[in-house]
Amino acid sequence: MKSFSKSLLVVVDAGLLLYWCLVITDVFPESMRFRDYSNQVIQAWNWSFFPLDVAAALTVFVGAFLIKRHVVAGDIVLVLGLTFCAGFMAISFWAFYGDFEPFWWGSNALLMIVPLVVFAGMVCERMKPAAQ
Repeated sequence: MKSFSKSLLVVVDAGLLLYWCLVITDVFPESMRFRDYSNQVIQAWNWSFFPLDVAAALTVFVGAFLIKRHVVAGDIVLVLGLTFCAGFMAISFWAFYGDFEPFWWGSNALLMIVPLVVFAGMVCERMKPAAQ
């Protein structure tokens, strides 16, 4: 995996944890909150992402650590899948809910796009002929 891809994944997932820190400490700016933020059902939905988001981020951090140490523990396809699913679940909800807020769609689209780009890079890298 290229260094840029690894760094990008770490930054994206660090942002995911930063979001949860803002939510947990209740300091997320009101102007940036999504529609019906105070609705209990919407809050339950939002918190349903917490375990997935934390698992995705921790898997990225462990994977980056292992790659840096040149420990081959398999590809990070699981990590990419978890991060993609976190964004995909949110985008799906907002689409079904009929709500479009550029900040939330953009940040969740980023959670989908970055893993796809990294995965495409991994596939292209593996398709290159071996050096002789």
